[in-house]
Amino acid sequence: MYLFSHPTLPLPIPGREPDQLLPQSGGGWEGVSSYGTIVRQLFILPQMEPPMPLLFDMSLERLQSYEGRNPRPADFDAYWDRALTELDSIAPAVELIPAKFQSPSADCFHMYFTGTGGARVHAKLLRPKNAPEPHPAILMFHGYSGDSGDWQSKLGFVAAGYTVAALDCRGQGGLSEDVGGVPGWTLRGHIVRGIDGAPEDLLYRHIFLDCARMAQVVMDMPDVDENRVGATGGSQGGALTLACVALEPRVKRAAPVYPFLSDYKRVWEIDMDKDAYAELREWFRKFDPRHEREEEVFTRLGYVDIQFLAPRIRAEVMMGVGLMDQICPPSSQYAAFNKIRSPKTAVHYPDFGHEKLPDFDDRIFEWMMEL
Repeated sequence: MYLFSHPTLPLPIPGREPDQLLPQSGGGWEGVSSYGTIVRQLFILPQMEPPMPLLFDMSLERLQSYEGRNPRPADFDAYWDRALTELDSIAPAVELIPAKFQSPSADCFHMYFTGTGGARVHAKLLRPKNAPEPHPAILMFHGYSGDSGDWQSKLGFVAAGYTVAALDCRGQGGLSEDVGGVPGWTLRGHIVRGIDGAPEDLLYRHIFLDCARMAQVVMDMPDVDENRVGATGGSQGGALTLACVALEPRVKRAAPVYPFLSDYKRVWEIDMDKDAYAELREWFRKFDPRHEREEEVFTRLGYVDIQFLAPRIRAEVMMGVGLMDQICPPSSQYAAFNKIRSPKTAVHYPDFGHEKLPDFDDRIFEWMMEL
């Protein structure tokens, strides 16, 4: 560990780990995050044999025991129990509309269902034409600001006899309805959307419940075997994969890839509140520039922090991690992974960041074929 008093160089503190660089309330910095790379390059790396080329986050050994920094709301479990009760009270009102795109192997539909707040939520649904019934299904979730993707990208699973459902997150790039109606900032940023209202106003509460609702709708289809359903997605889609299987524990397998929406305070402390997490910094700059509400805000975000949903997961999990990921830092991903109690595997890519992980899509496909 190294002690900084900005702008001087660090001084070593014996017996302390550099990965515990945390801001101090007294004005000085015990390892200020923006200096983390300098600390490692000047003092740490020359003295150790690093198992992975990590300069900005944690060693693999520490990742595997890291438990997270973000505060957990005291009523977290009751909050999500109430949310699921609310979801159960809403009739899904499923509507299937044949899509313009069709395939020799698949019947393709625009599927709509009703979520919390009365929103009509859209997903692409593809059914195999000649598969035996009931057959397995795959649930797919997209990255932040994106959409459910092209129809063609789902046909591999359909050709293997799987129904595929791919969600459009409300308020993002697809066809789902965002009913709004929250106080506070709505210009940018779904992480902080609703943060100035009641905890029930948080947008990701609704999106997480949309994931569970889509799983329920698919599992209730007469041609789908509810005991052979898997879920997958990358980045935001990785987070939604974990949220889905936490809130709908009948899903059997989950393959998240570098999941987003985890351990917000850790992300902020190591100056990774940029890119996908930039709204954290922007919100504080606009609405709490002296961080007088810091603990309150991070605790509120804890309601939609996937690390705290992870203990609910019963599915088998295979997570892909790029250990150089500076969009969703590995430590934030491991904060969730380490709380999963069901069978799990992490597949590491030491020289890769937040990008396509070679052959991991193939690995997911082969693993899901075992459903």
